[in-house]
Amino acid sequence: MSMYATLEEAIDAARELFLADNPDVDEETASVQQLNIQKYILQDGDIMWQAEFFADDIQEGECLPMLSGEAAQSVFDGEYEEIELRQEWLEENTLHEWDEGEFQLEPPLDTEEGQTAADEWDER
Repeated sequence: MSMYATLEEAIDAARELFLADNPDVDEETASVQQLNIQKYILQDGDIMWQAEFFADDIQEGECLPMLSGEAAQSVFDGEYEEIELRQEWLEENTLHEWDEGEFQLEPPLDTEEGQTAADEWDER
């Protein structure tokens, strides 16, 4: 799983990975139908992003489906505003790191570590 400090970096990496996984297409002829995105908040408070492009809207990846059809294609083509994508992100879908490399929507409150993480998240 590759995470990036900015959403733009995550989208660029997803574009490159899509092209690498589909060597029969180039950037101009590529047709994508799905853009999936995931936002992570690390224990130190840093925000990281992950993105994926798919040629159809049936495939499932590690991220949540965000855009499909022409909207996904526009992002793939670089015709998007990062701020608009960030505004569309539902905060309740953000994954929080509660233990090194382990992410959840909410920290487990039945452990001391989980309660500490919840307290830290509430402070932000």
